[in-house]
Amino acid sequence: MFRVVHLAVMGMAAFLAAVPGCAASAAEIAVPAGAAPMQAVVDAAAPGDVLRLASGEHRGPVVIAKSLTLQGEPGASLKGNGQGSVVTVLAPDAAVRGLEIEGSGMDLDAMDAGVFATQSATRAQIENNSLVGNLYGIYLHGAREAVARNNRIEGLREGRTSRSGSGVSVWNAPGAKVIGNDIHFGRDGIFANASRNNEFRGNAFANLRFGVHYMYTNDSVIADNVSTGNIVGYAIMYSNGLKVTGNVSDGDRDNGLLFNYANGSEISGNVVRGGPQPAGRWTSNGQRFVADQDLPDADSAAPVLATPSAMRIGPEKCVFIYNANKNRFSGNRFEGCEIGVHFTAGSEGNAMAGNAFVRNRNQVKYVGTRSLDWSSGGRGNYWSDNPAFDLDGDGIADKPYRPNDMIDRVLWQTPAAKVLVNSPAVQVIRWAQARFPGVFPGGVMDSRPLMYPDSIEKRGKP
Repeated sequence: MFRVVHLAVMGMAAFLAAVPGCAASAAEIAVPAGAAPMQAVVDAAAPGDVLRLASGEHRGPVVIAKSLTLQGEPGASLKGNGQGSVVTVLAPDAAVRGLEIEGSGMDLDAMDAGVFATQSATRAQIENNSLVGNLYGIYLHGAREAVARNNRIEGLREGRTSRSGSGVSVWNAPGAKVIGNDIHFGRDGIFANASRNNEFRGNAFANLRFGVHYMYTNDSVIADNVSTGNIVGYAIMYSNGLKVTGNVSDGDRDNGLLFNYANGSEISGNVVRGGPQPAGRWTSNGQRFVADQDLPDADSAAPVLATPSAMRIGPEKCVFIYNANKNRFSGNRFEGCEIGVHFTAGSEGNAMAGNAFVRNRNQVKYVGTRSLDWSSGGRGNYWSDNPAFDLDGDGIADKPYRPNDMIDRVLWQTPAAKVLVNSPAVQVIRWAQARFPGVFPGGVMDSRPLMYPDSIEKRGKP
């Protein structure tokens, strides 16, 4: 049972004397704004205490070395001094809730953050906070089973993206969860590295490099997140045994989903939506667009102005699969991109069935010579440009579908040949391939293409 201590009534000296003497029971302590540096208040509290910070500004930084709770009342803010992390959590089962947190340092090597949870901060709870203008928002650095939930995180708006921190960083924190956060600006929304058994669910990402940047993190869940207007929605690299389900990429610039050395994973129920967008990347004021300085193919770091005519289709690729093996793609919708799926670099053993490829300028770009059948269990995928018939009404097209032909391969290898794409000679070659499938090169084929973008069961088909 909590005992209630009113710091404003007792006075600071009495508070510092009284709290240690009552350590046998947890206290709920009201802390007025500006009463004392928060470190002194935290040091005087006992394990299990709840420090309720009143509306107004409280002075940080603060190190939590015991299992207690910082709970902000509406309008309560905790401000750092521009050096180090604003809140550093060292103790297990500590919590930081309901606070406006700002004023971290800007040292990337020191990992300065709004809230930094260390390896000893097992089961730390960081919830319902507003973290604005810090280098990193929340850093779970080895904090097993920690939870970052329902926080609003706004990173750095100015300067180079490579000199910003991420909204939430997870390093070697098995069992940690990042749930329901709203993350804008900075480098990446969530950056996970060298971890496992994590859950990243229900987060929203905007104005970032990558919504989710995922490396060496196995047996984890990435589900029900929304990425809007980032360079890449979900970059999944060097990780195995993942469940990537129910995510949305809406108008991201280069890739909706990117898989690089990601293996043995389930990718299902995701939606990537593309469409016309400005050719450059916009700054925070929304008036000027700049070339991305962090991508390896950027030609220049100089700003460029965008005009209404400087438009491109984005994402360029709904899905980019590079040396990713034994994954299962099902129930996804890839729509309105320059390329639906770019599939390359020896990716093997991937199952691709039950997906919808809708109004992509090129449905598939497959760089390889092997023949691949993208169907499984008697069902393939839906292709919006497939002029097929279904005479028996089973929901499966009567003929196989091939998204690419020999001319596509020529255009990939020699882009200048596009000037000939409408020539009579090219049309004759394409006509011949359509009539004589034996002349097709190796590539993707769907032997059981679907007639509808949703499942046969939803449409009541037999």
